[in-house]
Amino acid sequence: MGQVMDSKRAGGRIAARLLSIIGALAFSTAALPGVPKDLRIPTGEVSAEEVAKQVYFANHFYAFKNFSIERSGDTMAVLVTRTPDGRTSYTGVERHLNNEYDDGEIQARDLAIFHSGQSRGMGMLVTDYVDDAKSQNYMVWLPSLRKIRRFAEPAHDEMWGGAVFTFGDVTLRKPQHEEHEIIGKKRFRTCLGVIEEVEGRTMRHVDKMPKRACRHVGKEVYGLKSTTKFENWWYDYRISFVDTRTFADYRTVYFKDGKMIKIIDRDWGLVSDSAEGDQRALFWKYWYGVELDSGRESWAVIPQSVVEFDRERRDSFWSESTLRRLKR
Repeated sequence: MGQVMDSKRAGGRIAARLLSIIGALAFSTAALPGVPKDLRIPTGEVSAEEVAKQVYFANHFYAFKNFSIERSGDTMAVLVTRTPDGRTSYTGVERHLNNEYDDGEIQARDLAIFHSGQSRGMGMLVTDYVDDAKSQNYMVWLPSLRKIRRFAEPAHDEMWGGAVFTFGDVTLRKPQHEEHEIIGKKRFRTCLGVIEEVEGRTMRHVDKMPKRACRHVGKEVYGLKSTTKFENWWYDYRISFVDTRTFADYRTVYFKDGKMIKIIDRDWGLVSDSAEGDQRALFWKYWYGVELDSGRESWAVIPQSVVEFDRERRDSFWSESTLRRLKR
């Protein structure tokens, strides 16, 4: 009996870690009234609220019916985490996002499958609902228990050990949770960040880690200041540098008590022949984050060779039955 209880506790801990990894890879499905999947590209002068909605649209892949980070042999997306003492962990993952629901109930579903690291053999299915008052449904397949566990929506400020991203950063925060202000336009001036210790190194799953991205230097960006509406929050406001044409948010800098505390960089790539020329039809090449006080870093890298979109797949692929078929 003791061994069974230990196994259950271990499974719960692993599931919690899996929830964190999902957030760190930053492919979310949260929806917001006023940010429809058919949101039009604005023309003329754009308000701060409209910029925030367009950023949300791009980050949720609403330009696509479905969007996948596939597994091709041993090639797949990889999440790298480096702790302040220099320890580095790696996790390989595939992701599948489905936005093509019109039943008035489900907004989107997101399926993640893990193929390496401590979460190997696990899967998660996240269901987001049209009703904004309804919490997302998180189902996790635990291979050690051969069972599915359901979890409540995590807290916005919840972080996982050794990572930089919070669930609010990458899946739960909506435009309505902040007040927005455009503080001007400028040219983006710097390359995006990477974990220097693994930059350009040969690595399983991605063949070779990328070099820091500098191709966005010189692009025109909005400075979007977003002030949280939550009281006594971990940040007071954040400033995002948002491409004025594609609404890709290249960098977000977080401030608390006037001090810069965290940076998240996103290297965006254009999916060729995508969504009939919608400039928001983008994909992440990588996400990088650093917590400035502690030095913790996280880096999620997605090879373009495994990016697929608008595939012919049955909705049943995004179901419990797919989770139950996973093997360790």
